[in-house]
Amino acid sequence: MSDAEPTDEEVVETASAAAEGLVLDRYKQSELTDLDVTVTFEDGVLEVDVYVNPPDDADADAEAVADEAARAAHDAVEELFD
Repeated sequence: MSDAEPTDEEVVETASAAAEGLVLDRYKQSELTDLDVTVTFEDGVLEVDVYVNPPDDADADAEAVADEAARAAHDAVEELFD
């Protein structure tokens, strides 16, 4: 494995994929009214914002899923740097 640090683009892509993957694991994509994952990585600071708008009868709580997705994004980036 290389000692090179991941690029900012790799960090953003990894975080975004992890967050989206978690949300789509909780909800069927066809059920979602809206899903927005915004990731920024500047000066070593990762910011993840997840917005989920599921149908009214969804089993999973949208706010809890969004929080869990943001944590998954942070965890994935930590693994990227390990």
